[in-house]
Amino acid sequence: MKDEQTGFARVMEIMRRLRGPGGCPWDAEQTHESLTRYLLEEAYEVIEAIDADSPEMLREELGDLLLQPVFHSVIAEERGDFTMDDVLTGLADKLVSRHPHVFGDQVIRTTEEQLENWERLKEQEKKEGRTSALAGVPPHLPALMKAQKVTEKAARVGFDWSHVDEVFAKVMEELREFEETMIAGDQERMEAELGDLLFALVNLGRFLSINPEQALRKTIARFIRRFGHIEATLHARGTSLKKSSLAEMEALWEEAKKLEREGC
Repeated sequence: MKDEQTGFARVMEIMRRLRGPGGCPWDAEQTHESLTRYLLEEAYEVIEAIDADSPEMLREELGDLLLQPVFHSVIAEERGDFTMDDVLTGLADKLVSRHPHVFGDQVIRTTEEQLENWERLKEQEKKEGRTSALAGVPPHLPALMKAQKVTEKAARVGFDWSHVDEVFAKVMEELREFEETMIAGDQERMEAELGDLLFALVNLGRFLSINPEQALRKTIARFIRRFGHIEATLHARGTSLKKSSLAEMEALWEEAKKLEREGC
């Protein structure tokens, strides 16, 4: 490895050495399949850094995420499948071909027009001859993200409500249907109706330009902070969750919410 190498070339050379003779046993035995979990984990940690609004944390997590395509490309290079240069060349070509309004003479004035054009170009590029407007949604996406992708694709071909009031009415309809199955005690139908309710809520979020995955992550973060306040306060009082009543915990929950509103 040359000392003068910097940046991306240096990272690639380090990974080749880690995978090579005299390198790291763990790195050497990894496969595309074994690395799958790390790709997902690192992507979520990047999202966590963005939510934390921490440039330093984001810089580090982007590096960890970048390690994954580097790792996969070196494995592919060893097998003679493709190289990182092939990956980057394909990406560059795709960016140019999918932005004809920037690199060509096509005129696109709005974000919506660009999204529609992007989908058309993607379909033209695919060799499988997809027939469904819903094709191309990654099967392993988290459920909320997948629901959003599916509804966005359906909406682009006209399968959509015309006004947010209609979507809200659908949410209330699904809520009533869930309540009916809950009262009836039908576990299988309850699961189906809860799924319908969540799907309707994703559609409502889409209409209001609210990302459901991001909204739920923020709610979970608030819950963790407020619950932490309950635990810390009870600990300072010399007691614990198990020794406290629900009323005491709810009072501290409301106190945590008040402190958040006051910016404390």
